[in-house]
Amino acid sequence: MTQAHLTLDPHFVVGRIDRRVFGSFVEHLGRCVYDGIYEPGHPTAGEDGFRTDVMDLVRELGVSAIRYPGGNFVSGYRWEDGVGPREERPRRLDLAWHSVETNEIGLDEFARWSKAVGSEIMYAVNLGTRGVQEALDVLEYANIHSGTALSDQRITNGTIEPHDIRIWCLGNEMDGPWQLGHGTAQDYAQLAGKTARAMRQLDPDLELVVCGSSGANMPTFGEWERIVLEETYDDVDFISCHVYYEPVDGDLSSFLASAVNMDRFIDSVVATADHVKALRRSEKTINLSFDEWNVWYVSRYVDVDRITDVTSWPKAPRLLEDSYSVLDAVVFGGLLISLLRHADRVTAASLAQLVNVIAPIMTEPGGPAWRQTTFHPFAITSRLAQGVTLELKLDSPTTPTALYGDVPVVDAVATYDETAGAASVFLVNRSLTEEITIEIDASRLGMSELTAQTLHDADIHARNTLDDPDRVVPAPNTSARLQDGVITVTLPAVSWTAIALC
Repeated sequence: MTQAHLTLDPHFVVGRIDRRVFGSFVEHLGRCVYDGIYEPGHPTAGEDGFRTDVMDLVRELGVSAIRYPGGNFVSGYRWEDGVGPREERPRRLDLAWHSVETNEIGLDEFARWSKAVGSEIMYAVNLGTRGVQEALDVLEYANIHSGTALSDQRITNGTIEPHDIRIWCLGNEMDGPWQLGHGTAQDYAQLAGKTARAMRQLDPDLELVVCGSSGANMPTFGEWERIVLEETYDDVDFISCHVYYEPVDGDLSSFLASAVNMDRFIDSVVATADHVKALRRSEKTINLSFDEWNVWYVSRYVDVDRITDVTSWPKAPRLLEDSYSVLDAVVFGGLLISLLRHADRVTAASLAQLVNVIAPIMTEPGGPAWRQTTFHPFAITSRLAQGVTLELKLDSPTTPTALYGDVPVVDAVATYDETAGAASVFLVNRSLTEEITIEIDASRLGMSELTAQTLHDADIHARNTLDDPDRVVPAPNTSARLQDGVITVTLPAVSWTAIALC
């Protein structure tokens, strides 16, 4: 039987885990908001129209922060359309997703919903078709207590206390030709810098995220980050990263190794940020906000979902509603491992998205809500991964991939919470055909109890659906043993495993 070996030592630490790594993303896109989190006629809807069954699942998922309201949507969004009496709010064309935006949900409603599910807001401002003044206006509306025109307008609209939003995104994917207001790195950097400095005049303690390139495959990647950071380095705290994965030409081995690509992506952005730091002789370190990531079958959207008819502008159409398999969930779990592995620099992240749109939670209008396969790795990791990420010593056999060369069959990350006296290990078996037994030396942690659960199915394409919502769920891994500080556990082919120690 193939074997791997792993050593855990609490003295070797990568970094402290920021809870905002377990963030998500709600965009006014498809059925994420309307018929997703908000459906006034649903049997579970509260007085405010939000589905309480969805709220329960969001709490179970353990989402810490939610990026809102976009995404591509934000580059054409007028925030003031979404506040005040609902009957007076205008209907607008959303050019990003070729839909009608009714503005039934806006900042105040979403802030109340976020608070109810235990999440903070990461708010994105429109730097596509708007600029400094509009960013200052929404900041004043959201965060100033009272005594100004906009803060008093918020109070008149029914929200007495300020929303106190602490983290703000300066636009979205501004290097993308699909983005309203798309321009050069120099154009965006100057606008983002002006906006950041103005917002800090209002509140110097804000945390600000500047747009990195919208993907490592973009021709702008690398140079965009350098130019933007050289202009904004002193005024921002994060640079954003976005990435999505899907199988290419049926290459499942490379797909299972997607976290290798994410690792390289993170390392490249860190290197660029630190290059600018060195050039500026700065003591400040810029961290990464991985504020869009997921498995997304982009090709399906291009081929099937995209709306192009200029006479058709539907409200909340079914867009990007990927149905996730066991295979997708294992890749997804590997991406979580990569984010945790870089806890020293990735200190915020947003799973894109939360409900219906490439999401862990699905809903049916008037019907149930259910967990996709990807729900489980996120919920379990969010619950177990506390404290710090440990630097690992992993010895694993390798497997060949077309895109990334030879990669370890086993991927792993471990976390340790000294205060709670707990630790966790997350493992992926990337092999399509073979189980593997791993031996983990955890003797230095001093733990005596173990639980293990694995997400796996003989059919790697099995998925949860409206008709069979619990087809795929994690199950106890009965092979796991802890003896004299050493764990042995067998990982099935194409599987994700979580081990909790105390």
